[in-house]
Amino acid sequence: MQSNPRTRLQLQAGIEKWPTKAPFHITGYTFTAFEAVVVTLRDGDLVGRGEGLGVYYKRDTPTSMLAQVEALRTRIEAGMTRQELQLLLPAGGARNALDCALWDLEAKRSGEFVWERAGQEPPQALVTTFTVGADEPGIMADRAIAYTSARAIKLKLTDDEFNAQRVLAVRAARPDVWLMVDANQGFTRDSFARLLPTLVAARVDVVEQPFPIGNEAWLDGLDSPIRIAADESVQDRHDLPNVLGRADIINIKLDKCGGLTEALALASEARKLGFDLMVGNMSGSSLAMAPAFVVGQLCDVVDLDGPTFLTTDRSPAATYEDGKIWCPESLWGSPR
Repeated sequence: MQSNPRTRLQLQAGIEKWPTKAPFHITGYTFTAFEAVVVTLRDGDLVGRGEGLGVYYKRDTPTSMLAQVEALRTRIEAGMTRQELQLLLPAGGARNALDCALWDLEAKRSGEFVWERAGQEPPQALVTTFTVGADEPGIMADRAIAYTSARAIKLKLTDDEFNAQRVLAVRAARPDVWLMVDANQGFTRDSFARLLPTLVAARVDVVEQPFPIGNEAWLDGLDSPIRIAADESVQDRHDLPNVLGRADIINIKLDKCGGLTEALALASEARKLGFDLMVGNMSGSSLAMAPAFVVGQLCDVVDLDGPTFLTTDRSPAATYEDGKIWCPESLWGSPR
């Protein structure tokens, strides 16, 4: 997984806005569009691309991400390597966009697919969750029904008294699917304890990030027959000790950890510590899904449905068929 020797590059970076088909609600936030920093690196006729959405709850904004990239323009165009990048930028969307662009460019330079350079077998289509934003129970049930080909559904819950009705309404509407819920830090120990019997009855398999960042101790002694996934509580490898013995699954997002390089290292370290793995996304176009799709080959749970919420997507794009995601070779990470 070593970078190629340095050669001079041309950097192009800018902000792109991707409107959503409908408002998307989670605990504390409503999204009507997603903005991304897109990085393009050129080495003669060879081109590498990467997209970073940033981490909204850490104020990792498109403007700040673009400023981070531009501050490194001279270093980047002088032929900065992925290894140097890890030291020059903190984890976040800017490093993610640059890191993924460098991976893509390495594939072009080396004549190898990114998955080959990562030491993996040829990729397979992956069953992905399809996300239903927090809303009235009947609306959520209708949206779950609209995912006609979905095999797995993720429900966004929030910090009010209607979560049990939401879960039961969706399970009644879709008795056939694998189900998980995502609290986005919205539960207390008491509210989670009250909801837990409903989650068990509805055959929910995973609860993602039930408690706020900094309150990981609330997981101590939690008697839950449902697996707990850590999302916001684990940004990169440094946070793993905070959830050891407390969570079952680590949700790896490239925007959180700062790119594919750290994502693969995080996956390896988490596995050694006995965690199961999940790959997620901060939304974005198919260009943001493709590097995460590489990580998804290592994961037990895959949540890469971001482009399905957008009014438009890139071409070529990831495809969603039979409840699965597939990222074509021409999208990203191919030597051609």
